[in-house]
Amino acid sequence: MFEHITIDVILLIMLYTAGATTAALASVYLGLRRSNAFAPGISTPLRLRRWTAAFFAFLAVSHFWYIPAALATSEEDIMMGTMIGALLDCMTIYPLAIVILLCMLQDRSRPLWPVAVLVAPLVIIVVASIATRSYALKPVLFGYMLLLAVGLTIYMVCAVRQYGRWLRDNYADLENKEVWQSFVVYAAILLVFVVYSSGYEGMVYEYIVQVCGILLTCFLLWRVETLSSLTPNPSPKGEGNMKSEGNNHSSPIEAEGKDDSDIGVLLQRHCVVTKLYLQHDLTVQQLAQTIDTNRSYLSQYFSARNTTYNAYINTLRINHFIELYRAAVAAHMPIKAKQLAKESGYRSYSTFSLAFKQRMGQSVTAWMCER
Repeated sequence: MFEHITIDVILLIMLYTAGATTAALASVYLGLRRSNAFAPGISTPLRLRRWTAAFFAFLAVSHFWYIPAALATSEEDIMMGTMIGALLDCMTIYPLAIVILLCMLQDRSRPLWPVAVLVAPLVIIVVASIATRSYALKPVLFGYMLLLAVGLTIYMVCAVRQYGRWLRDNYADLENKEVWQSFVVYAAILLVFVVYSSGYEGMVYEYIVQVCGILLTCFLLWRVETLSSLTPNPSPKGEGNMKSEGNNHSSPIEAEGKDDSDIGVLLQRHCVVTKLYLQHDLTVQQLAQTIDTNRSYLSQYFSARNTTYNAYINTLRINHFIELYRAAVAAHMPIKAKQLAKESGYRSYSTFSLAFKQRMGQSVTAWMCER
């Protein structure tokens, strides 16, 4: 009765069970828990948590969509079961994966309806294949899949670069805010996508799909848990409308009543002298309010000097670190770089090390050895 059950089949069943269980637990966790267990100090975007929970839920259920095809005996039944499973994947797994990538980018709220437009051709092609009970449209399906993957790659490259610039223009601390890991998520999704759509049959194929699914679930859960929630700074009311209607060519700073020198003096007085730059997670919006100006005007002030808000704050913090270091050397006190970095406004020493090397052209250790 059980002669056809081999070690390979048992291992595959175990992988299927592990994949479905992992995805189901991750979905329940993200759906029911609002605080982070893995990163208690971080508040993640609620929108991202909900969409990822939905993705995990359908990922868990998808393990059962192909059971009829696995149990079927005739070639036609196997084909129909496989195509129905592929149709359900095109309607749930693929669009949700794209939505997750878009939700990770928090510089603005991107519309999600284009995702439905992108996957609609996939659904139509699979439905047509089911209706005709034929694989004749398979090359068309793979061709569109490849086109979709290339298009998404190009879009994500541009979107993540834009998002990175937005971060550096608005935030002093980038810990738990950058999304270059989104490319890792995208690469993992694309890998599973390509392996799945290749149509290769065999145990090795099945193992790869299931292992990739488990790894993707674990990585994506970590990425969601460690991504800090950010609120895009809305454009102030009336921004872009000059206060002086008679001077249409005046700069925003002039229209606000402050020129470049005024902004520089205010930054010196309210940020440098008061050491406001040591405050964790100080945003450009908060700094603009402190010096009584507009966020966009302050950003333009930094842009006019070929720098960013993040670089400005990092320069002040690194200079503060150097002052603390020299004071400790002069007083013959024990020097702990990690402690001095923390006193200079950095929560993460790795972040400080990277900023220091970018600013000074050498590592912290090399710089200290030369002093």
